[in-house]
Amino acid sequence: MATASPASDFAPVAASTAAPARVRDPRLDFYRGIAMFIILIAHIPNDPWAKWIPARFGFSDATEIFVFCSGMASAIAFGGAFLRKGWWMGTARVAFRIWQVYWAHIGLFFFVAMTMAALDQSGLFEKTYISSLNLQHFFNDPAPQIVGLFTLTYVPNYFDILPMYLVVLAMMPLVMGLSRIGFWAVALASITLWLVAQTDVLDLPAEPWSDRQWFFNPFGWQLLFFTGFAFMRGWIPAPPVSKALIWAAALFLILSMPFGSWKVFSWINAAAPDLAEEIRKVWPITKEFRDKTDFGLFRYLHFLSLAYLGWVVAGEHGHRLIATGHGAAAKVWQFLLTVITKVGQQSLVVFVFSMAAARLIGVGLDLSGRDVASVFIANMIGFAMIIGVAYMAAWFKSQPWKAKK
Repeated sequence: MATASPASDFAPVAASTAAPARVRDPRLDFYRGIAMFIILIAHIPNDPWAKWIPARFGFSDATEIFVFCSGMASAIAFGGAFLRKGWWMGTARVAFRIWQVYWAHIGLFFFVAMTMAALDQSGLFEKTYISSLNLQHFFNDPAPQIVGLFTLTYVPNYFDILPMYLVVLAMMPLVMGLSRIGFWAVALASITLWLVAQTDVLDLPAEPWSDRQWFFNPFGWQLLFFTGFAFMRGWIPAPPVSKALIWAAALFLILSMPFGSWKVFSWINAAAPDLAEEIRKVWPITKEFRDKTDFGLFRYLHFLSLAYLGWVVAGEHGHRLIATGHGAAAKVWQFLLTVITKVGQQSLVVFVFSMAAARLIGVGLDLSGRDVASVFIANMIGFAMIIGVAYMAAWFKSQPWKAKK
């Protein structure tokens, strides 16, 4: 059995032999909901708001939030099944989720490909939307690409996160098996796999006609997923609230900004152009450590620092996320919290929808132009749509057509 007690701020359970109660942490859904809004902005073509998302100011971005929180959610949704029903039934539960995500990936691809083809067929646009997503190979020679799509050997760049998630989910039975030896076995396996992934020997092919690899290497990103998984299972204790840790995390985030993204260079150029040039000389050295494909070390440290500060700000069990009082500000905050949390609770549905909607919102911006008002309206429409989808998905999942006892 796992040697660490699961009793922690993340996983309030009595003993390591018992399955954790299926209680969702409010911080989990809140931060995952925020990630969904950021991911929508990031995928709207040429959205000016994308210049101000977290990815422009550090090593990590909303992808890390999504993967880490998915690991935590998986510990609640699937981890308990292994302890309650045994390894085989737990594996079956994970396999069913893989089945769902796989067909979500296939359906997303064909819907987006169809909409891009329909736009090109309409003859209303000068640009070629099929080429804008680099899908011309699929339409020019569909037979081998369909085989590649279904076998995950053809993974276009826009459709790369769900295949990574599929492979990481498939590792969960192995992780739960290793946890019977002890948490040290899980940690050793995960870290070793991550280290091997940094050498590029575990790269997966993304295109039959080139040597391009998957944009997200699952063997690297599994480290972040299972870090979140381990926190929620209680294998890793919750970190203490320490001024020293808070300062260390904050300083790492601030000092890494010039090396983590190009956006800060524009500020440095205006204030100290010589300093900007010196930083640019060092910047390529950090490329390997901030690599997104294999999940470089600096991305991991940057996200852990950001997550720690977010955890501290939320307070124990997320009590600071709950509005107090009866004033207008408290009501507005409670409304926003409820909406963001709902989006986070339905993250897979929202993510798949947002990937499809983002392309169509981009078409709308192509027609209207990208002035301040048009961009604001387009993003607000996108936000409203993913909120509506989240509530609709929750309504369907509640199965209201069934009689309540």
